[in-house]
Amino acid sequence: MNYDRILIRYGEISTKGRNRNKFVDKLRKSVRVALTSFPNIKIEASRDRMYVVLNGENAKEVIEKLKHIFGIQSFSPAIKVEKEINTIKQASLELVQYMYTEGQTFKVTAKRSDKTFELITDEINHSIGGHLLQNISGLKVNVKQPDINLRVEVRSDAVYLSCETIPGAGGLPAGSGGKAMLMLSGGIDSPVAGYLSMRRGLDIEAVHFFSPPFTSERAKEKVVDLSRKLAEIAGSSITLHIVPFTDVQQAIRDQVPENYTMTSTRRMMLRITDEIRKKREGLAIITGENLGQVASQTLESMYAINEVTNTPILRPLISMDKNDIIKIAEEIDTMDISIRPYEDCCTIFVPASPKTKPKREKVNQYESYFDFEPLIEEAVQEVETITIKPGKELRQEFEELF
Repeated sequence: MNYDRILIRYGEISTKGRNRNKFVDKLRKSVRVALTSFPNIKIEASRDRMYVVLNGENAKEVIEKLKHIFGIQSFSPAIKVEKEINTIKQASLELVQYMYTEGQTFKVTAKRSDKTFELITDEINHSIGGHLLQNISGLKVNVKQPDINLRVEVRSDAVYLSCETIPGAGGLPAGSGGKAMLMLSGGIDSPVAGYLSMRRGLDIEAVHFFSPPFTSERAKEKVVDLSRKLAEIAGSSITLHIVPFTDVQQAIRDQVPENYTMTSTRRMMLRITDEIRKKREGLAIITGENLGQVASQTLESMYAINEVTNTPILRPLISMDKNDIIKIAEEIDTMDISIRPYEDCCTIFVPASPKTKPKREKVNQYESYFDFEPLIEEAVQEVETITIKPGKELRQEFEELF
């Protein structure tokens, strides 16, 4: 079928009030970026709808790109025709014939935004429906659960016909919620937290803690791969900050009692991430923490760890079931990367019995015996920042780190 445009529905954007246009502009930019490889397309946006005018571009390829853009609730490949009933009938017949498989049912759903059109809604339904029944053998009507729902939208400029409603990624447009720093480990949870944050309109930058020689170059490569997957989902580049953490981690091991080293490690990570956030003008920190999953993620641990910053800590996975997190990881294609057997700094120096209910006063006391500030400043100054581009060859991207 030679579709000439794709109708995009906003979903949650439609609930916005006077600032709706700002969200529409963000979505339009996301669509434009995602479709840069299609030079002939034109994007038309209003408060209620957005259209991608194909101008001869491949509709199937464009549809695949649109499926992953945050802020789109659903979309439909459509045909634009003149507001003349016989023209509408003929175009409707061609479209339904293209979609029809023997034995299927249909209904016509008309929406008459232009009240000056010669037929009212019921008359449009009956006129077009009758024409289809006369010309397609075996076609039957089912108004409750049709196999084919022909949508006829009569607007002031033209009539738009469509039969498919394709689910979009939902959420809010990229960048509409501000910038936040994602603490990205090599595990399953943090990439999912990043994905869910982007779905709510956040622009993310990733922060990874690297402790050579205790963590290998393969561990770093793993995080580059995860960042690249998130960049593909976002449809734009993602900044990755790699923090040299060896000296800080060794100082913690030497100065803090073993059962409190995990708590202190998380506190130092949070302090460093917060310093990077200030430099990058972010507004929040995102973690993949899941309540009660490990010792550092009990409520008491979070209370002790959070003390080091007043910056909002966003935890999209806080109450999710692990199986649900794994399901999302599989859907966004990060699962196979996350389970590669390369240790990150969170899994080295793990105490035999980490404190599950650490006390703030105790961890403060232990940390007061050593001046961690110079090590934190040095780690921030030596951060390696790279740009991860979607679609770039992995090996080439990883080699740029060295």
